[in-house]
Amino acid sequence: MRGISTTKPSPLLRTSITVRRAGDEVEAEPGFFECDTVAHCGPTTKGEYARTLNLTCVHTGWVFTATVRNNAHIHILGALQAGVDHIPFKVSGLDFDNGSEFLNHAVVNWAADLDVYFTRGRPYKKNDQAAIESKNNHLVRRYAFYYRYDTAEERAVLARLWPLVNDRMNYLTPTKKPAGYGTDRHGRRTRLYDQPRTPLQRLLAAGVLSTTQQAELTAYRDSLNPAQIGRRIADLQTRLIVHAKAKTEQLYLASIPSALPDVRKGVRVQAKPHQPPVSRAVPS
Repeated sequence: MRGISTTKPSPLLRTSITVRRAGDEVEAEPGFFECDTVAHCGPTTKGEYARTLNLTCVHTGWVFTATVRNNAHIHILGALQAGVDHIPFKVSGLDFDNGSEFLNHAVVNWAADLDVYFTRGRPYKKNDQAAIESKNNHLVRRYAFYYRYDTAEERAVLARLWPLVNDRMNYLTPTKKPAGYGTDRHGRRTRLYDQPRTPLQRLLAAGVLSTTQQAELTAYRDSLNPAQIGRRIADLQTRLIVHAKAKTEQLYLASIPSALPDVRKGVRVQAKPHQPPVSRAVPS
């Protein structure tokens, strides 16, 4: 199965928010985050289902992930506030798509109170938010699959899963970032990347943390056990499969139209066209 896009364009406040395009100048310090939600709807968008909010720092690659019950602004605000409280450095800006879960007065007023500025991407231009679109795939979908999650038990498992995934991605997983363009030996233009580093290493190199914060984060990283994190993630993924796999497959099969005729309706025979009776002469 594939994911379903549930972004609904919001005309509210759209024209008053700055547009950020692919290729614009990259932020020179940590704090600017691209944001998006991933729908755990399975093969159908009918009914209520969980959403996962994902925040990704453009400069460092630091991620924060949390699952909410639905796209109501009270749940989105709660997840955004949890991200601001949990991320170990100041969140200075947020870049959203054009979904109504973000472009509304409640979220805008919340950001204004925290002195967080807003930008948005262009509709139908995925490259404007390349960082978060990449994380939607190899973070949210990789660890939480494409199943449908619509119960409190499934959301509870996801709530235990994401802190482990965030620790693995932020403290233990090196990534490389585009550093410019060059040419190969044949003269063709090619993309250049920097040396792989973890988001924590990029954050420490940025020089925005105090000495105490640096020591605390480094000590926390040294206390992590990668093997133990991997086993706990695998166990929670197994629980997700037990909860949602069969249900999602049944919904998927029900969405496929059957090629067989409905035998309950019987066999239909095309009616012959009505012909007037032929009059015959009666012998006298």
